[in-house]
Amino acid sequence: MNILIKAAIIIDSSSLFHRQKKDILIVNGEIKEISDSIASKENYQVIEKENLYVSNGWFDTSVSFGDPGFEERETISNGLVTAAKSGFTAVAVNPNTNPVIDTKAGVEYLLNRANGSSTTLYPIGALTTKSEGKELAELFDLQNAGAIAFGDYNKPISNDNLMKIALQYGQNFDGLIMSFPQNDTIAHNGLANEGENSTKLGLKGNPALAEHLQIARDLFLLEYTGGKLHIPTVTTEKSIALIKEAKDKGLNVTCSVAVHHLFLTDDELETFDANVKVSPPLRSESEVMALRAAVRKGYIDCITTDHNPIDIEHKKVAFNQAKFGTIGLESAFGALNAILELDEFIPCLTNRPRKTFNISGITIAEGNQAELTLFNPKGASVFSEKEILSTSKNSAFLGKSLKGSVYGTINKGQVAIK
Repeated sequence: MNILIKAAIIIDSSSLFHRQKKDILIVNGEIKEISDSIASKENYQVIEKENLYVSNGWFDTSVSFGDPGFEERETISNGLVTAAKSGFTAVAVNPNTNPVIDTKAGVEYLLNRANGSSTTLYPIGALTTKSEGKELAELFDLQNAGAIAFGDYNKPISNDNLMKIALQYGQNFDGLIMSFPQNDTIAHNGLANEGENSTKLGLKGNPALAEHLQIARDLFLLEYTGGKLHIPTVTTEKSIALIKEAKDKGLNVTCSVAVHHLFLTDDELETFDANVKVSPPLRSESEVMALRAAVRKGYIDCITTDHNPIDIEHKKVAFNQAKFGTIGLESAFGALNAILELDEFIPCLTNRPRKTFNISGITIAEGNQAELTLFNPKGASVFSEKEILSTSKNSAFLGKSLKGSVYGTINKGQVAIK
């Protein structure tokens, strides 16, 4: 297929064409020409959009689909279509399925289900068998099958020695170990950020201390063992400071922050809307401002949607009974674009996360494969259920004012446009 993108402003700091308005010709999935004006031919699929911008394809480092076992929440096929039309050309899929993705067969199942999709699926294998935190899964076999990292989604490893062994063992094959930042003994089934709002609303608190203790432990272990550690969905200024200090020491540690932790505060709890019940919990306004500042300063490696579809039976219930999680693919760009500049957050969606997960970086240049996201940073809208493409509708962003819109993606010679 021949695709011609007309008059697009390129956002890619690694490209010679950064911030320039260009036509882009794609032939059989490869960028053949970038110039001021390219004449259309009869067999070209022409893409012309209002105020069109294009960047390297976005990569989300934490996405949950229900397949296998929880298909009522989301299937792989619909999830990948949702990702593509939300601007994501690649997603790392968490192992929180039934059965848990802790075997070579499980990884192969995910890859086979994603075959033919324009969005690339990268499996994350479980760190421990059945994600029970008792014994390591067969990490080497998982990586050979295609897993790009190992972690028990939203489940901390309480056994210090097990985490130490994981970091040591992973070095044999350059494995990336993920550790959910929560000390469960301190968190103790907390439902919301411990603070003024949790006290006022009578909700059991989950203090930031639970996050800080777990991160501090993991960083001490990393300093002792070496290896590669990724800490997902950090939520506090102190967490960022701990990780930055470790990086300054030369430790191989990276982190991500979720879009909802950058955009929403625990003031959202006042309505007891279960859609804003997430793990880790939403924090205070001061912490949200600190996270945004950390993105601007380049301290954050990845921004993730932490997309987690939950069916209505487990969300439209009393707040204390609802499952944790929000979807986020469809609202990610509009939320980030409302609070940050393009040059501040686009790198955290493109080559920084690819580097973190040892995936080859991409650049918008002639001769390279076309893996592109198309969007318009202008325009305001209120996010509503009609924008949701996911099977589950549990979005913390419903009713929120967002900025800009995503047109879609081009990847593997396929066009996914809304």
